[in-house]
Amino acid sequence: LTGGINLSIIATTNACGLVMASVMAMSPGDGAMLLPALLAGLVTAVIIGLINGFLIAFVGVSPILATLGMMTLINGLNVLISGGTVISGFPPSLLWLGNGTLLGIPMPLILFLLFAFLLWGLLEYTPLGRTVYLMGSNEKATRFSGLNTQKTIMAVYVISSVLCWVAAIIMMAKFNSAKAGYGESYLLIAILASVLGGVNPDGGFGRIIGIVLALFVLQMLESGLNLLGVSSYLIMALWGGILILFIALQKARS
Repeated sequence: LTGGINLSIIATTNACGLVMASVMAMSPGDGAMLLPALLAGLVTAVIIGLINGFLIAFVGVSPILATLGMMTLINGLNVLISGGTVISGFPPSLLWLGNGTLLGIPMPLILFLLFAFLLWGLLEYTPLGRTVYLMGSNEKATRFSGLNTQKTIMAVYVISSVLCWVAAIIMMAKFNSAKAGYGESYLLIAILASVLGGVNPDGGFGRIIGIVLALFVLQMLESGLNLLGVSSYLIMALWGGILILFIALQKARS
């Protein structure tokens, strides 16, 4: 929405997961270290978000280069922290978030809809949300109007990293483990869902409801292709082709 992109979301998610898993490994299985682990993961996410935001807002590095560099740095640190191995053995209270249900509804779906609703409210009904849309449309005009664009960029990348922390919790709960290489294909899916959901890659336009619907459609398509026995590599190639085609059509139409 601000006209930037965060390529470090998967690396950040895995970093948060590994930090939380390492803390919980100090007292495996009994849940005594669950709260400290969650706090450690949150602090990790905020630090990464602040660094990304600082590089983009104050140093002037382009978002794609700043987050690409951060992604590479974090991926290396993730392997260093974990030694390339899986860290597992989490308390049942955490695992319930990934595998439990509430009123028959899977907890991951409930959490997804909850945070989608919170983001919708943030973008539609807060000064930060309005500034984000204004920045995406014309950052220079927004800055000259007296709005603090640097503070907004910092907030956007911190929120992005905090959402990675939430994703890390769900992934850990779902797989009962954390690893440096989890979810590598999700970056493409996240970008594809954003574009298909109506987010303008140049910034200024996009709604949460569109992204939510796009994610549901992509999930149904992927489930159908998996049932048909289509290779996961072919599915990834298909997503990439759809992304290129959709952006090309969007540019041609504009």
